[in-house]
Amino acid sequence: MTLKIKELPSSERPYEKLEMYGAKTLSNSELLAIIIKSGTKEETSVSLAQKILGLKKNTQKDDLRFLQELSIEELTKIKGIGKVKAIQLQAVCELAKRMSRPINTLKTKIKTTQEVADLFMEELRYEKREIAKIIILNSQNIILKIIDISFGGTSYAILEPKEVLLEAIKMQAPKIILVHNHPSGDPTPSKQDYRATDRIYEAAQIMGIELLDHVVIGDGKFESLFSKVSRKE
Repeated sequence: MTLKIKELPSSERPYEKLEMYGAKTLSNSELLAIIIKSGTKEETSVSLAQKILGLKKNTQKDDLRFLQELSIEELTKIKGIGKVKAIQLQAVCELAKRMSRPINTLKTKIKTTQEVADLFMEELRYEKREIAKIIILNSQNIILKIIDISFGGTSYAILEPKEVLLEAIKMQAPKIILVHNHPSGDPTPSKQDYRATDRIYEAAQIMGIELLDHVVIGDGKFESLFSKVSRKE
């Protein structure tokens, strides 16, 4: 017979345990149980949380990134997880993702490719589709604006020179940096990446805009297309 949360010693109840000892002392299932809040007649919130954690397909024990990819439909297949609980879980995951993004990026001066990668690594490394961004800079390489310019599938994002350059032209900005991710986690530039970069570089030159770099974000790694000695054919 499964004990209800309120029947457990206070030191073992997730709410009381967090209050007494701090969030770091709780297991993944206990933290999820607090978000879930309540269980069912048959299941405690902790056991429901364990079932959610059981949806993980990879073998890395403490890797919780899979939670960000679970759909409402997948979550509600678990008896005891209704639509409201599923939505709450998705909201918490989105908050966690947003909290990992750097703040105060505007007015930041870009000096190296590493700095570009640092700005977007945590945001883009876990994305399951390709996302392309454009960093618009002034003549001193200070960030004026960052915009999303393309959302692709799991293999590539379409990069059209017109879309890439449009905002920079409107702002009369002299410099830009292109950034996109590879959902595979491998940041090695593809032939398509090089072809798209060549087109954008040439179009930017015509418009009097300097394309400083094109950075590809992987899982904890990055590559600069401009760091290569020559473009790949």
